[in-house]
Amino acid sequence: MKKKILAMLLALTMALALAACQPSESGGGESAAPVDAPMLADFSNGPVEAFFASDGWSNGSVFNVWWKGDVVTYSDSQLHLGIADAKGEVEQDYYGGEVRTGLYYGYGDYIVSMKPVKQLGTVSTFFTCTGPYDINAEGNPNPWDEIDIEFLGKDTTGVQFNYFVNGQGGHEYWYDLGFDAAEEFHEYGFRWAEDSITWLVDGKEVYTVTASAENPLPSTPGRILMNYWCGTPDAEGWMGKYTLSDATADYQWIKTTAAGVSLGG
Repeated sequence: MKKKILAMLLALTMALALAACQPSESGGGESAAPVDAPMLADFSNGPVEAFFASDGWSNGSVFNVWWKGDVVTYSDSQLHLGIADAKGEVEQDYYGGEVRTGLYYGYGDYIVSMKPVKQLGTVSTFFTCTGPYDINAEGNPNPWDEIDIEFLGKDTTGVQFNYFVNGQGGHEYWYDLGFDAAEEFHEYGFRWAEDSITWLVDGKEVYTVTASAENPLPSTPGRILMNYWCGTPDAEGWMGKYTLSDATADYQWIKTTAAGVSLGG
């Protein structure tokens, strides 16, 4: 009963967040300025220098995966992020796949060619993120700043956009794609500026948030990450219940106009 109540509360929180963020944000559909971003990672020939596989830890919370390098694979000119049975070797029930950059990236355009997984209980992602675990050049922990593109496996005909500013989220927005993202590769991304964030799908602006005194935006450079994970029972009200499969979230390439810097600047 406790798990059911927690799942219902999580789903309600997500719904309230979606409703609350509407007034300061707008949908789109207009053509974006052409994205002419340099290639950061092309997975045609396997691993690339810019990214490394996460291995040996978990995010905790509703993540029911322990990041494991073994479920990050390359074939058919693609990066594949999988989920595998942890067989009791760690606290979580599963191993999950994640890759991240060594450098940190700030304002600019970010574009990925990817195909998420259509599977209950999972999320396939592309995002930038930093947090208090990153100590900057002044010796201080970074704020939790994050910009997200998330595909819920229970419905891949839409995509969820979100962002965090110093740990404050609640900006989820669901965009109806008009196609099933799990069927073929498409381009997804965002244009991160000091005064706005604009998300793009196949070269079109589809959603924008604008900075204001009441609505600050992320400002701290973060790593670029992609991951594929399943949730704990507490998240099933939002994600659905996961059943183990060999499906993978697939990525062809990543482009960005942002310059990568080390944590020390």
